[in-house]
Order: sequence, then structure tokens, then C-alpha cells
Amino acid sequence: MDVRYEVINRVAVITLDRPRALNALSHGMVQQMDGMLTEAAADAGIRALLIRGAGPKAFCAGGDVVALAQSAAEDTALHRDFFVDEYRLDFRIHAFPKPVVVFMHGVVMGGGMGLAQGASLRLVTDNVRIAMPETRIGLVPDVGATHFFSKMPAPLALYLALTGTTIGASDALFVGLADARAKVDDADGVTNLLAEIDWALSGSTDLALLRCALSKEPDGAHLDDAVLPSQSEAIFRHFDPLLDLATVVKQLEENPTDWAQAKAATLRQHSPLMLALCREALNMGRGLALPDCFKLEYGLVQYAMQCGEFNEGVRAHLIDKDRAPKWLYSAIEDVGAPVTEQALRRAQTLSLDFALTD
Repeated sequence: MDVRYEVINRVAVITLDRPRALNALSHGMVQQMDGMLTEAAADAGIRALLIRGAGPKAFCAGGDVVALAQSAAEDTALHRDFFVDEYRLDFRIHAFPKPVVVFMHGVVMGGGMGLAQGASLRLVTDNVRIAMPETRIGLVPDVGATHFFSKMPAPLALYLALTGTTIGASDALFVGLADARAKVDDADGVTNLLAEIDWALSGSTDLALLRCALSKEPDGAHLDDAVLPSQSEAIFRHFDPLLDLATVVKQLEENPTDWAQAKAATLRQHSPLMLALCREALNMGRGLALPDCFKLEYGLVQYAMQCGEFNEGVRAHLIDKDRAPKWLYSAIEDVGAPVTEQALRRAQTLSLDFALTD
């Protein structure tokens, strides 16, 4: 099995066990985890849930996008069923009746962020590498991204979502994508800490006991190696949500700093259409409840697959690896408001059949 379940000192521990694939999620893994959540919720002896990834390199690098692209090309059910079940699993973590701890180490991207961001306690190690790089492969940030990005200032959210920039532990704490640094650096070490928890300790909630046992103190106070604080002035200037994307890129290209030039080049490489839809989705997500965020994202993801943008991105970066995707629109300037609005309408139509419950 690619997912393991065990109980350690009244904590249900779910381990993603596909380390050679950086614990990327298959449909089977999503289904297995859903059953494990049901078991943990129903067991009165379980006080909390912890999710971790096997191996030293990753918590979870996302979904198995090559399999999903193949399904979209062949029009099988997988690329629809996977996202329905994945979003339902992510939502269950947000709503789980017991504290959920996620141990984020190494690579945490895409689907890994979906598992992590609904947790009650999001722990990060010093080697964590967090990103939502979907626009690079012709997709939009999903798995609840329109919800969890809405909790940070809009320019920071736009910057991270559009560029897919990878951040470390201190920056994750700075922008609110993590709650505390883990007391140990490896996922196996967490089990030793769990075994030492005294659940009979009076005056503390279960979540407080978990935080005391698993996190460093003072948590999040030392952000000396964070990069984003020093970049915030430029980020807020260039990624103003009132600016259209063509203006964002133009201003970056006119800025002679290495940072601005690099970010402009990055945006030029990503799907222009998905960048435009990402920007609109993030703005819309700020006014939506979590279930509606998932519904919005489902329609956008299905549209990305239907229009071929996702398949082209996966081909260029993960199959042929020529790093030269032929996007539907060659430049950001080609994607005006009418194009974006038409794509949004189509995506909203594709989301009509989506629901978080049967």
C-alpha cells in the first residue's frame, strides 16, 4: 500500500509511503486516506490525527499529473474522479472533528498543500520547500488555494500563485502557510514525540498538548532567514491586484533589478491563459466560502484539461522535457478581458456537477 495507518499513543498516524515519487498522490492513495479519516473520526480512543510523508525528500509533491494528463487526453474518468475525491478529502481535513497535525518536510507542493492547509497545526522543518507552481504546467492553483491564499495580503498571494515561487520555513511562517517549526527534522522522529504525550495533563486542550510536544518554542518568532519581508515593498508595488497582468509584466521588465527581471521571465514562461484565470480566481476566492472555493477550482481545473493547456504543460515539462510549451496564447498581452471572461464562463459551467458530498 502507498499509504500506511497506525495508532501511536492515541494519535492516528497516516504516512504517505511513495518516497521514490516524492509521495505524489494517486487516486488510490486519496481513496485510502479518506477511509483512514473515517476510521480515525469514528474511533473514540483516537485523540488526534497526524499526516506525514515517508522518506527524507518530501511530504508530498502533489498529484500524479502525468496520469491525469493521460486521462484527459483519452477522456477516461480519472481526471474528473481524482479531483472530486481529492477536494473532498482536503475539505474533510478542514472540517475534521479532532485536531489534525501535518508534518511538512522537504517538497510540499500542489496536492501536498491541499492536505496541509486544512490542518489544525501545520509544522515545518528547516528543509521544507513550499510552492504552488501550477501555472507553469498549464493549470491553476487549486486544492483550496483560492481559500488559503485569501488569508494573506492580496499582492503576496498573487506573487506566490502567479510565479510559483518556492519558499522555505521562515517565509511560510511569515505569510501564514505554517504555524510552527517542528521540534524534529525527520518524520520518523515525530513518532517518538507522540509517544511521550500525557493526555491526562489537566488544563490543556488536545491541540495545545500536541503543539507543546511537537513544535519548537517560541514558534515562528525567529524569521531572520525569511526572504519575503525584504521583497515585500517590490511585491506590493508590482503585484497590485488592481493591475492587469500585461501591466504587471511590463513594469517588472522595466525594473532593472535582478529580482524583477527574473520574475518577469518566469511569468513569460507560464501559461498566459492560466495566469489570467489564476488572477481572477484569487480575487473571486476572497469573497467565497471554502466549499465554493473548491467548486470554483474544480471548474477551472477541468477547463484547463478540456482546452488542452494542462496536457501541453505536462508534455513540455514532464514527458518530452523540451521545456518549450506551445500555449494557446503566445503572450500575456494576447489574453484580454473577453478571453478571460469567456474561459471563466466555461469553467463555471464545468463546475455545475461538482459537490463536496454525494
